[in-house]
Amino acid sequence: MAYETKKEPMKKEAKKPASGKMTDKQKQQLKSHMEKHKDLQDLTPSQLKSHRMKMMVRLRKGMSMASAHKDIMK
Repeated sequence: MAYETKKEPMKKEAKKPASGKMTDKQKQQLKSHMEKHKDLQDLTPSQLKSHRMKMMVRLRKGMSMASAHKDIMK
């Protein structure tokens, strides 16, 4: 009598997400973007902080500055 063993498929390693760090170019773009909003004084300090954080998240995901801003302002 031969015993058959059930073979388990090999598990693939999950791809690690990108480091999530912003490049120096992205940091500079975000800084200049936020300076424009400060000059216009169209947002309160808490709104400025919220806008900055939303922009950072989208930039880390790989969106461009224009598309990230457009996505937030919907």
